Amino acid sequence: MMTKLDTALAAHSDKLTSAHAVVIGAGLGGLASAMRLGALGYRVTVIDKLDVPGGRGSCIWKDGHRFDLGPTIVTVPQVFKELWAVCGKDFHEEVDLRPLDPFYEIRWPDGSKFTARQDTNAMREEVRRLSPGDVAGYDKFLRDSEERYWFGFEDLGRRSMHKLGDLIRVLPRFAMLRADRSVYAHAAKRVKDERLRMALSFHPLFIGGDPFNVTSMYILVSHLEKEFGVHYAMGGVAAIAENMAKIIGEQGGTLRMETEVDEILVKNGRARGVKLASGDMLTADIVVSNADSGHTYDRLLRNQPRKRWTPTKLKSRRWSMGLYVWYFGTKGTRDMWKDVGHHTILNGPRYKGLVRDIFMKGKVSDDFSLYVHRPTVTDPSAAPEGDDTFYVLSPVPHLGHSNSADWKDIERQYRVRLTKALEEQLLPGFSSRVTASEVFTPETFKSRYLSPYGSGFSIEPRIFQSAWFRPHNVSEELKGLFLTGAGTHPGAGLPGVISSAEVLSQLVPDPALVRG
Repeated sequence: MMTKLDTALAAHSDKLTSAHAVVIGAGLGGLASAMRLGALGYRVTVIDKLDVPGGRGSCIWKDGHRFDLGPTIVTVPQVFKELWAVCGKDFHEEVDLRPLDPFYEIRWPDGSKFTARQDTNAMREEVRRLSPGDVAGYDKFLRDSEERYWFGFEDLGRRSMHKLGDLIRVLPRFAMLRADRSVYAHAAKRVKDERLRMALSFHPLFIGGDPFNVTSMYILVSHLEKEFGVHYAMGGVAAIAENMAKIIGEQGGTLRMETEVDEILVKNGRARGVKLASGDMLTADIVVSNADSGHTYDRLLRNQPRKRWTPTKLKSRRWSMGLYVWYFGTKGTRDMWKDVGHHTILNGPRYKGLVRDIFMKGKVSDDFSLYVHRPTVTDPSAAPEGDDTFYVLSPVPHLGHSNSADWKDIERQYRVRLTKALEEQLLPGFSSRVTASEVFTPETFKSRYLSPYGSGFSIEPRIFQSAWFRPHNVSEELKGLFLTGAGTHPGAGLPGVISSAEVLSQLVPDPALVRG
């Protein structure tokens, strides 16, 4: 007796002549994967529960203010250039990318500052100003960073690591580069000043990692910044996502927005499509999930046996921290706060203690460090004329700790505390000028992005949760299922999720051989 899936597959086989790929999720990794699949010859359907493409990289508009919801900077722009080229396009003709100088300013409670720039000599002078004895150590740190870039990003990060043999072959190199040492420990080995140790080690927080526990391979970010610069896309990262969606359409692909996938369909041990929350079924020759890997295995494959990524295994993983993000607009402030640039990192009184509270204790602390984004410095279109748009991000614990906070109860008071800190340390008088306002908490990430525990960046990139230890790009659980995005190899961050699509393109079958 034929099931509904059998009937749908029969119709699929009779009607179509080109291999069909369903991509679950229109985040940057899903869109990049759809572009590469389209370039290979697949007919692609992308499905996402949001109303616009981009996932965490999308934006929302409120009272004339554009709030860039997630990533605010573009590093390693060549991964985008290569992706566009695969599709016969020129990235720089399609997207207006502006270099930032300085990249960001780091401020400490004692009034000291560190301005990050691309020029190496300017950076040496910043180091010399804070701690003259650390210049030689900084130079060593830069050499360390470049060495790890070539191995960690250009080698491991751009090829699949789904075979155990791949891991075994690189273990000697991991040992030589002291991958067992944390990012902070490596910075501390090179420089003595605690402010510089923070400035050289905080980058894992951009991808959800604890600098005191994440492998020192991630010091490669310092080389990325120096070698390729830090850029802002005019119109925000959402403008990149919109162009990606346009290219998918030009390839003959389809985006189905405001549509949620409920389950991955399986026939004869192989992924053969998806069931939507509406109950409709969409058949496919391969399925690519850009949903969080935890959501993919715990929810979308809930009715299938799992050998590796069982619910117990997923619960035992260390997940990235959560995020509290306050988006707001200010009236008539474009010419105010001249010393506040595009990006500012405002440190609290503690570094290690605060990070430990967030990642290890699951405690919402009384103090905090803040990442302040003011895009109107570079892109006036983000706000009405004369006004400003901001977002203030505070790392907080995810919702999976036993003492998890109830954000419905504490959000208002938390915002009062953030307001006080910003008034006193960065933006005096801003609170009386706030107009549009929106707040995302870990609860928002859980409901909007279907992130396990409301984590901001999926599984934390510790050494035993990276490369082969991470959920693989080609699923270990089901033939015909592939993973892309932050929850798989090589990991979170724009270069990581775009590279995951490149890895995916090396693994999917030839569309001419997969029909039926």
